[in-house]
Amino acid sequence: MKKFQEIEFEGECLDLSFDGKGLVKYDGQIGWIPNLLPGEKARIVITYRTSNQFHGYVKELITKSKDRVKPICPVFSSCGGCSLQHISYEAQKRYKHDKVYDCLTRIGGIKDVEVNDTVGMDEPYFYRNKIQMPLGLDKKKHVISGFYREKSHEIIPLEQCYIENDDADRILKTIRSLIEEFHYLPYDEDKRKGIFRHVLIRTAYHYDGIMVVLVTNVDEFKGKNNFVKELVKREPKITTVVQNVNTRDTNVILGDKERVLYGKGFIVDTILGVSFKISAKSFYQVNPIQVEKLYSLAIDCAGLSGKERVLDAYCGVGTIGLVASKKAKEVIGVEIVPEAVKDAVNNAKANKIENAKFFEGDAGEFIMTQFNNGINFDVVIMDPPRKGSDEKFLQTLINANVKIVVYVSCDPATLARDLKYLSPYYKIESVTPVDMFPNTFHVETVCSLVKK
Repeated sequence: MKKFQEIEFEGECLDLSFDGKGLVKYDGQIGWIPNLLPGEKARIVITYRTSNQFHGYVKELITKSKDRVKPICPVFSSCGGCSLQHISYEAQKRYKHDKVYDCLTRIGGIKDVEVNDTVGMDEPYFYRNKIQMPLGLDKKKHVISGFYREKSHEIIPLEQCYIENDDADRILKTIRSLIEEFHYLPYDEDKRKGIFRHVLIRTAYHYDGIMVVLVTNVDEFKGKNNFVKELVKREPKITTVVQNVNTRDTNVILGDKERVLYGKGFIVDTILGVSFKISAKSFYQVNPIQVEKLYSLAIDCAGLSGKERVLDAYCGVGTIGLVASKKAKEVIGVEIVPEAVKDAVNNAKANKIENAKFFEGDAGEFIMTQFNNGINFDVVIMDPPRKGSDEKFLQTLINANVKIVVYVSCDPATLARDLKYLSPYYKIESVTPVDMFPNTFHVETVCSLVKK
């Protein structure tokens, strides 16, 4: 195969892509260049080219944007986890605002839409309450952990992550040291040998609770109990340790089999006064500060007065529905994942919330069944996965004559697509981006819709 001949040229960044790369044009093509901001000029090297686009890197920065700042992470350029860390935080919030606006107008075809300023953080670092990192060996056979280099399975060693909890970072270092002391080996994907695949650490924000999940390639290994005993001795903040067994040749991090090695096997945290039990596999928002802003905004958009019947579609473990129950007459949550429904029911019982019920099933079918039986919902709060909703569910909202829809989105592109479908029947009252993931390109959006 003929090796690609690299091309070097001087170019100017025209815009940022959805994932924070600089948009550059050359020879009738567009390219996506990391670490380049709008208005900046640079010497760019093209390393890969197709019929309609190219990829490359910045060899030399000629002019700098006023929004550029020095990344605080030493592996920023190679890790790829924090794609916006070279941009000032005020500029990050503007970028996310513009990203939502662009998707709504370009993809959604929605004219004259107003997008509120992005709701940001006072301190946009060390916010993640969940980390999960692969383990491996460096060239000197020392145990390392980190993130995979973009589009590869090469681990970029990471001593400290500036968006993750400080306690979790320290505990991860201790685990690496103990693995070496006990002469264990990390999992080797090529040889399919070794014990430890990943480490997952979850931390509570409002309570003292830290869970360590050791993802192993084997069910049993010699010295396991002593390993856990020494880990808890060195890191007394740990309240529970779980072993998750994953023997499959897969990119999926967690396997099906689990056993509790220390503690209760879960931690507890709260959102706006409602407590939630968090296990290894539970879905739980990773930014405990911003999630309260996100949910408060969504519930305010619902305009609850205590008289409304609310459907929490895609309810997961019931987080937003249980919080909303304080201001609603009744909340019904529907979720297709049975384990999540079980957690939601238990969370309601633990909080002594009697006006919230949860059911397993398809939310659209549930609404229509209720509607056909003469039961209406005043408000639907929907928080779908990244792929968004589907036309069947959206049409159900229209047919069931739901008056208010609050759409919580984690992808502005699929939000725009869904709003395009709903906009002939619903008026968009408000659109507000919420920065749940500072220094990354991700953005959440809360959109309020009222039936025309």
